[in-house]
Amino acid sequence: MSDVENTRSIPAADAATIAATIDVEVAFALPDRQQIIALQVQQGCTAFQAAELSGIDAQFAEIDLSTMKMGVFGKAVKPHDYVMHAGDRVEIYRPLIADPKASRKARADKAQAVSK
Repeated sequence: MSDVENTRSIPAADAATIAATIDVEVAFALPDRQQIIALQVQQGCTAFQAAELSGIDAQFAEIDLSTMKMGVFGKAVKPHDYVMHAGDRVEIYRPLIADPKASRKARADKAQAVSK
């Protein structure tokens, strides 16, 4: 199930401020639920700041923005360094349950044992 919330906006005082905002999204997903929040942020906003402004951490107890890895459209970024562009979607990644290399090795070992 996907939920897209109404756009949140940073209050704009005048036309110059409005022109200096961009539309972005922040996303987080669990196996049974995902949330995508559309919002406007100031140009120059980092991925971390966009995640904070979205308030998504209040909706998921699992989210600790200070420790979780983030990406933009599937590419890992440094949240405090990546400057958002119009249309970007910040994805907050859950920690891995198993080491992919160890899982792959275990499957290969099992397949090799079966084939003998």
